[in-house]
Amino acid sequence: MCHRRYRLDGRGQQVFDPAMMVSLLLYAYSMGLRSSRQIERLCERDIGFKVIAADQVPDHTTISRFRQENGKELEGIFTEALKLCARAGLVKVGVVALDGTKIKANAALESNRSYEHIEEVVKEMLSESEVRDAEEDALYGKNNRGDELPSDLIDRGSRLARLKECKERLRQEVSEKSAKQEEKIEEREKEESETGQKKRGRKPKEPDSVVDTQVKANITDPDSRIMKTRRGYVQGYNGQAVVTEEQIIVAAELTTEENDIKQLSPMVEKAKENISALGLNGKGMGVVLADAGYCSESNLEGANATGPEYIIATQKDWKQRQAIRESSPPRGRIPEDMSLRDRMERKLLTKRGRALYKKRGQTVEPVFGQIKSCRGIRQFMRRGLEACAQEWKIICATHNLLKLWRSGKMVFG
Repeated sequence: MCHRRYRLDGRGQQVFDPAMMVSLLLYAYSMGLRSSRQIERLCERDIGFKVIAADQVPDHTTISRFRQENGKELEGIFTEALKLCARAGLVKVGVVALDGTKIKANAALESNRSYEHIEEVVKEMLSESEVRDAEEDALYGKNNRGDELPSDLIDRGSRLARLKECKERLRQEVSEKSAKQEEKIEEREKEESETGQKKRGRKPKEPDSVVDTQVKANITDPDSRIMKTRRGYVQGYNGQAVVTEEQIIVAAELTTEENDIKQLSPMVEKAKENISALGLNGKGMGVVLADAGYCSESNLEGANATGPEYIIATQKDWKQRQAIRESSPPRGRIPEDMSLRDRMERKLLTKRGRALYKKRGQTVEPVFGQIKSCRGIRQFMRRGLEACAQEWKIICATHNLLKLWRSGKMVFG
């Protein structure tokens, strides 16, 4: 898959076989080892790495560059690993669970800066560049190149690019919020004109088109966001996964959204797409289990009668489990005037609902525990949403490969 990038005319330095490099990365990720320097050292002394590398030792720069340049191709390994699991009979999709986990970015929480600060630094760097250009023009002549840049300016270009990206991201967020607010105002005005009556409640505020100077963005990884976890706040991303009862991941995506509410429909559709590609004789998802983070009126309304059934908690997990333990199963017909949320709450308290929701904690939660605690993968090595999304797919692919290997049902040929 990665061979097309290499020359076949014999020119240039000798390259390592891409198939070997892919195997090396998969083996390392399966063991929770992702540092290119660590992989390089292990190729020198670890028998498993030496066998895969055929006693060669690719340096850490080569490993890092290979991972970076072939990110899209490596991302596709997730689908290939899922197909192997399906061929071994490990993919049973009657009941699946969806959840998200926060993973640290390769950036510090302390690297967040306000729009005001970023703007000042950008102006200062641009001004300094102009002054330095004028000095060099006077020293070397306007059309002469001169020597290399001073050491304090060598890496300024990449830093300036990240700062500009932060500014643009903050401006884009303001633009999106303004558009949503204008939409709310227009909907309210339209409803009032159609009914001839003013709506009760507070009128939506006029959209603000100016960036709040105190709003912050991360200057190390502008795509990452401040995420709230049980142990406090982290700078990171939200990793989503749809998991079967056998703890096989059938869909994996990464998002910058801290809240899970908007991820239900996209993740279910992605899971359907992946399952369809497996050719499981028309078998599709029967039930999708999710915690209260996915509960909203729009998600409950979006439940398709012909699609998978949703069983979504209506309150925090510990409260939901307590309610299931302490409440008696409902009896009689469902009242016609019950809201969608109340209907879901009632379904969760039935014997069938209790049994199904109990499976959620036995499917998707252990998967995140195996990735984070057993393999020690709590932080991404790369930066940027696209790069981290590719890495998340590799992490999930190696999780499935480990499940396949431990099952003893590996199919070759």
